[in-house]
Amino acid sequence: MASVHGQSSKRLIITIDGPSGAGKTSASKLLAQKLGYRYIDTGALYRAVAVAAHAEGIAADDEKGLDALCRRISIDLQSSQAGLRVILNGRDITAEIRAPHISMLASAVSAKPVVRTFLLSLQRSLANQKGVVAEGRDMGTVVFPHAEAKFFLDADPHLRAQRRYEELKVQGKDAPNLESIEKDMIQRDRNDSTRSVAPLEPAADAVRIDSTTLSLEQVVECMLNHVARI
Repeated sequence: MASVHGQSSKRLIITIDGPSGAGKTSASKLLAQKLGYRYIDTGALYRAVAVAAHAEGIAADDEKGLDALCRRISIDLQSSQAGLRVILNGRDITAEIRAPHISMLASAVSAKPVVRTFLLSLQRSLANQKGVVAEGRDMGTVVFPHAEAKFFLDADPHLRAQRRYEELKVQGKDAPNLESIEKDMIQRDRNDSTRSVAPLEPAADAVRIDSTTLSLEQVVECMLNHVARI
């Protein structure tokens, strides 16, 4: 298929799955930018639900409470010059969703069928015209199983924890120590990979990329080369 600078002439749905800290967000944003696609951070949607649940004191195992919560909240992703903004009930919560306690709660609520059902239609509606790069944990396996290009991005756990630690420092947040972040990250990996609903795993047809020794530009170049062949 003809392409220009690695860009397929088709409008595709591209999925990038993988564990926290593997570089999904940076790679997804840059890939979308180079292709002129819309970037969809589906993990931010689960984090938004977690923020709402935390604010109302709803536990992750309270499925009735979560179901009622999902029926009354509104979540939107908006592009801005400062990047993607996450809007919950009309309020910008972008700065709140990366807090460690929200990350752990998001992992827990994402295993609940009521939450996944609520967000599935929203995720698919965001990609109904294609030309999107969707980042998450089950994009290629559950949400967009027929996506034309699928990637699974991973990296060494210690490096992933280091990346998250540096990210929190740059944001000016009081970050936990590196050891604590790595411990939480490994626990979240275990939770996400062993849950019965949409576990974190590569799609059978996903291109697997280990970013441990690769720069962001090298990761995206690998993705672009694959997309250009579609």
